[in-house]
Amino acid sequence: MHKTRQMALQVAKEIVVKFIEIGRISPNNFDQFFSSIYFEVLRTISEEEQPHEPREKDGPTN
Repeated sequence: MHKTRQMALQVAKEIVVKFIEIGRISPNNFDQFFSSIYFEVLRTISEEEQPHEPREKDGPTN
């Protein structure tokens, strides 16, 4: 497994466990939430690994 995906999986697992502990997610319905949490964490981590390129809304770079 790619290091980034492994890291995202671990972080998503920890987030879901915390949500279960505080009662926001139950063990019976965690499957409804896990994939969206995982892919959001993966997207965020992947963006951090890529060099920042200015977007149009960031304004001109000159």
